Amino acid sequence: MDTKKSILITGAAGFIGFHLSKRLCKEGFNIVGIDNLNDYYDINLKKARLNQLTDYSNFSFQKMDIVDLVSLTKLFENNKFEMVLHLAAQAGVRYSIENPLVYANSNLVGFTNILEACRHNQIQQLIYASSSSVYGGNTKLPFSESDNVDHPVSFYAATKKANELMAHTYSHLYNLPTTGLRFFTVYGPWGRPDMALFKFTEMMLNNETIPVFNYGNHTRSFTYIDDIIEGISRLLDKPNQKDETPYQILNIGGNKSVGLMDYIKEIEKAIGVKAKIELLPKQPGDVEDTIADTNSLEQLVEFSPQVGIGEGIPKFVEWYKNYYNK
Repeated sequence: MDTKKSILITGAAGFIGFHLSKRLCKEGFNIVGIDNLNDYYDINLKKARLNQLTDYSNFSFQKMDIVDLVSLTKLFENNKFEMVLHLAAQAGVRYSIENPLVYANSNLVGFTNILEACRHNQIQQLIYASSSSVYGGNTKLPFSESDNVDHPVSFYAATKKANELMAHTYSHLYNLPTTGLRFFTVYGPWGRPDMALFKFTEMMLNNETIPVFNYGNHTRSFTYIDDIIEGISRLLDKPNQKDETPYQILNIGGNKSVGLMDYIKEIEKAIGVKAKIELLPKQPGDVEDTIADTNSLEQLVEFSPQVGIGEGIPKFVEWYKNYYNK
C-alpha cells in the first residue's frame, strides 16, 4: 500500500486510536486525528496520549465531535482522505445503562455522519470499531461472526449491532467498502481507566479492596493492544471486494479464554501484592463468557492475536507505575 495515503482516524486521543495513530505515523501514512476530548474519563490522559503524537510531522489533530455534521463535512472537503478508521464512540457497557442518550448521539448519529461523509467523498475503505458485546447472551462458544447477534444485553451492544447494520446498508446501496471489527476486551499501556485492569491495578497499589462481579466466574478473550493494532494494520489494503456488497465483519480477540481470577493472579504477580477481593453478584449488561473465533481474520491477513496475559499485564503495570510515578 502507498504509505503516502491520507487517513482519518476518529477517536485519536482514545486508547486504540492513539496506538493506531502512532503505528501508522511510523509507517509513513499522513494521519489526521479527531476527538471530542469528552470527560467520560480523565481528559489529562487523553491529552498525554496526544502529546506523544506531536513528534510526528505526518500527524495533525483537530478537536471535533462526529455528531457535528457541518464540521465533519468541512473536514472531508479540506482533506482528500482515502481511508477512514473510525474508532470514536461512547464506550463502556455499564455507563450505557445509566446514560443511553449519550450512546445514541455518539454511536448512532455520529456513525451516520461518518457514513455520509464517506459516501460523498469516494472513501476507498471504512474500518470501524464494533464490539464482542454484540454477542450478548449467546452461549455457543467460541463466538463466530456467523452467529445470530439479535439479543444484546446492554444499550452499548445494541448501538454496535446497529452500526454493523448501518454499514451493511451503505455497502449495499453506495458500494462503500466497510469492515467492522468486533474487539474482545482490549488492554495494555495507555489503556482506559474504566477497564478492569486499570481499576484493579490502581486499587491494589492503594491497598484497596477490588470488587469482583459474577463471583469471579467471568471468562474473557483478553486482547493485548499491539495485537489489535497489528490486525488493523494488515487490513488496510484488504477491503472486501469479493461480493456484490463490499461488507465484512471480523472478530479480533485473544486466542485463549482466560478466567477473571487467573487474570487477577497475573496482576498480583506483576505488582507483587496480594489482592483484597470482594466477590459480588453479576452486574446487569455483563456477558458471562467471551471466546473469539478468529479463523476469518487469520484467513484474510495471516495473523491472529498472540500476546498472552503473562506478557501483556506486566507491560501495562510497568507503564502505569511510570505514568503515575508509583
